[in-house]
This record gives sequence, C-alpha cells and structure tokens, in this order.
Amino acid sequence: MKLAYGLGELEFEAPENSRILLPQELPAADGGEIERAINETLGQDLADFEGRGRSASILISDITRPSPSHVMLAPLAKKLKELGFSDLLVVFALGTHRRMTAEEEKLLLRDCIDMPHLQHDPKKCVALGQTTRGTPVEIFESVASTDLIIATGNIEYHYYAGYSGGAKAVLPGVSSERSVNTNHELMRDPRAVSGRLDSPVRQDFEDAAGVAGLDFILNVVLNSKKEVVRAVAGDFIKAHKAGAAVVDRMYRKTVKPAKIVITCAGGRPKDINLFQAQKALDNAKGAAEPGGTIILLADCSEGLGHPVFERWVREAECAEDCIERFGREYEFGGHKAAFLAKESLEHNIILVSSLPRELAEMCFFQPASTLDEAVAAAYKRHGRDASMLIMPYGNLTLATKG
Repeated sequence: MKLAYGLGELEFEAPENSRILLPQELPAADGGEIERAINETLGQDLADFEGRGRSASILISDITRPSPSHVMLAPLAKKLKELGFSDLLVVFALGTHRRMTAEEEKLLLRDCIDMPHLQHDPKKCVALGQTTRGTPVEIFESVASTDLIIATGNIEYHYYAGYSGGAKAVLPGVSSERSVNTNHELMRDPRAVSGRLDSPVRQDFEDAAGVAGLDFILNVVLNSKKEVVRAVAGDFIKAHKAGAAVVDRMYRKTVKPAKIVITCAGGRPKDINLFQAQKALDNAKGAAEPGGTIILLADCSEGLGHPVFERWVREAECAEDCIERFGREYEFGGHKAAFLAKESLEHNIILVSSLPRELAEMCFFQPASTLDEAVAAAYKRHGRDASMLIMPYGNLTLATKG
C-alpha cells in the first residue's frame, strides 16, 4: 500500500494479519455542486442581504488547510455581485498561524488572484463585545468594517473543536491573540474532543461569530483525494451541522482496538509540521489498546510549527512536567506539548518523519527514519503476533472503541 508523506508517498507492505481501517468515502460531486449549495441554502439565503450595502469580506483558509478556496470564490463572488455587493475583499483567516508567502497566496487563489485580498493581522482588531463564556470578541478591523461577512472552509474532525469549518473562520480565523487564547482555554473541558458538535470550544466559536456578525457560510466536505463530495451553505450553525453529518457518514469508524496502530497524517499540508500532524495521532488513539504503540507517519518538513509548542517541550524534563504545567497554566501552543505528553504516557508513540531524532525525542516520541524501522520497534516491544491496525487516512478518520 502507499501512504501519503509530504509531497509524495511511502510504500508499505501490510502484514497479512493486519486490519486496514478505510473510510466509506463519497465520490466527487458533480460539477455545479458549489452553485447548488449557494442556491439551496440552509437557514439563511444570500438574497436576504440584498440592499444591505456594497462591501463584503470573504474569509478563506490559509495554507495549512486543504480547503479549495479558489473553487468556492468564483461562484460566490458572482452571486454577491448580482446582489449589489461590488466591493469584495478576500481575507486569509490565519488565526495565530504564520503569515503566508506571495507564492502560497497564488497557490490558494489561483484564477481568483486578481480579487482584492489580504492576510489577517491579529494586532489590528476591534472590540465588539464578548461571548457568554467571557471570551472577548476582537475581530480584524478590515472584516468588521464590511457590510457582509461570509466564511468559507472545509469541514473535518478537529481534536478539540469537534469539527473544523463554520464559525471557526471568525474565531480563531480573524480574531485577536487575546480572543484566541481565552477561547482555547476551554479545550481543558473533557467534552472538547474530536467529533462533538457540543465541544465548548466550538460553542464559543459560534457565540463569537454571532457577536461579530457572521452572516453566511459556504463550506465543503472533501474526500481523501481532496475532491468536493458535498457543499453546504447558509446559516453558520445549521449548514455546518449538515456538513458535519456528512463527515460522520464517511469517517466515523467503530473499531476493535489493536496492539499496534499506524496512522498517516495525510501528506502536505496536513503533515507540514508536527503541530498540524498531531491531529492524526489524536484520531487514532481510540484504535490502540492501552499500553499499545501508535506510529505516526508525518514528514514535518517545517519542523514543529509553533514557537510556544517548541519552548514547552524544550523546557520539560519529562512528560509529566508538561501535563502538570498545563494544569496550572494555559499558553496557546503549550497545549500541543501537553497533549503529546499525555499520549506518550498512555501509549508508546513512534514518529516517522524528517525531524532530527533528538527533536522527535524531545516531543516524547521514539524517532524512526523509516516506517519499516518503526514497525520493527513495535514488534520488538509487543511480539511478532501483535495485532495491527493501519489508518491510511488518519488525518480524516476518527476511530472509536467498539
């Protein structure tokens, strides 16, 4: 079998006694799926905003997400202009991610590169209020000043927000660092896990989006080939819920746990750094027996991916240090160190990547240069007859214990 790794693939011959956890993916939708969604909306129609004004901001994902923004922008812009919104601004919803290069902007916009666009600046936000949980709603001023706010994105599992997409384009997408940090403290709640619409983090996203005035969303669900299988549009809660149901139909899988689990982060951009790739490890933990081994396959060509994450693992003498620190202190980025530390105490975790071995070890992994090396280490630990489960689409598939 071939497993995605960076911009290429790694070949692996699965043992005869292994099980392969494959999603029940839908095929690519017919042409016109985006237009269909825009015209068959859920809970909110774009035509309802006709006459509100002339300006509209369209929030799109950054380079760390597989969202096909260019596919959504053209029909969305056409519809908006028909309704009198002639002043359109595309905003890359970076959240607290790094700024993108000009080449990355071109890659995401493609034929829409001539549309006015800019990247979110978390230091240029205006205060609009707060959520019921006390999170300050501070939104990028270029977005807050427009007559209409539209969010795009793709919906998939997210390890503490339940699902990506929907209101997430506003918070954290175009929010201040203070807003993001306050919201993300909610990830300590036990309900803040993959596949839950009632994650308090997501509920806070949606509360913030209401305060900020998010008017409309256009989201897509992708299969592992990054093809659009379904588009949903309309109210940012109703449409998102419909998209999440499609994700569950394809990717929520009940399994009998195995002693050894191999999970693939999905190649670039999902394995661009360890900060992103950790999500595939999180999705796989329900597939591993207590004390078993989880092998994460992720290139991590850009290293760890977050300075605070790196600082926390460098400052920790052991995994317990990170967990104890997270219990008394919240700092965005540090949470990733704490999650990996916790996982390393529950399972033996091995990382196949291009990271220096000492860096992988610092992040509580056993490093391996190749998948064969990682499997050999797992067999040495558990025996050649150990059960094995392979998740070729670990970034997408959520394993739950049967």
